[in-house]
Amino acid sequence: MQKNQKNHNNKILKDIATKDVITVSPTMSIIGAIEIMTKKGFRRLPVADSGTGKIIGIVTAGDILNLMGGGEKFNLVSGKHKGNLIAALNDNVREIMTTRLITLKENAKVNEVVRTIVDKKCGGLPIISENSSVVGIVTERDILRTLSCEDNYTSVSEIMTKNPYVTSPDALMTDVAKEMIFRRFRRLPVVSDDVLFGIITAMDIMKYVGKGDLFKGMVTGNISDLMSVPVRDLINGELYTTTPDKPICEVAKEMISRNVGALPVIENSHLVGVITEFDLVRALTKE
Repeated sequence: MQKNQKNHNNKILKDIATKDVITVSPTMSIIGAIEIMTKKGFRRLPVADSGTGKIIGIVTAGDILNLMGGGEKFNLVSGKHKGNLIAALNDNVREIMTTRLITLKENAKVNEVVRTIVDKKCGGLPIISENSSVVGIVTERDILRTLSCEDNYTSVSEIMTKNPYVTSPDALMTDVAKEMIFRRFRRLPVVSDDVLFGIITAMDIMKYVGKGDLFKGMVTGNISDLMSVPVRDLINGELYTTTPDKPICEVAKEMISRNVGALPVIENSHLVGVITEFDLVRALTKE
């Protein structure tokens, strides 16, 4: 593993980063940004100054969840727009973007990137040029693609989150969003009668908004009406799982091929844990 680790350390960030990056103006509407993220499958979207092109913020699926789930960004809905979510979503993206940025230079080494992602617990980081314009994004998945882990047979059970917090299929979207914000989770397993029903993510909630499903049958724009939807209506139909004894090198490849950020861990037909991209990055890069 040390030999593989050394090879990764010698790689330059720009060689592994995602270059298909789109930036938006701070005056773009929040719903406009959500629609772009939904269409492209992005979890994050850099915000750049219209005149200089310099990055000034970033909006993520977590920010959208925060807006809708009663976090500090919910003040835009409850305060400025008097509980009207439709009005809030048509406000400028600058109102909810994160401005305390962690960025990387193009010539950064991969080991520096990994250390930043693990230490700061970031799912992705913008890459900027010398003039602070965005030239790419590096994510946990980009790191996983880079790792050569054929000789790493650490088992899933050694690094997974055991006995994870769960929700039910009938739980309302508004309550689940609040739980995810309060507990700082990107996702929650959905369990019914001790059987895994699915997994709900911040992306699922954002896509529900971005595809327009939130507004179907709308009577008012009040958030309490729009968010009173059971999470069973939001869950993706495909459910992939893994087992506690599987080597993490195999799980990393499965996550990449299936384009998922986490896998529930099943043993004897019961949910015993969850393993995420972050767990794998942290484990696979240990010296």
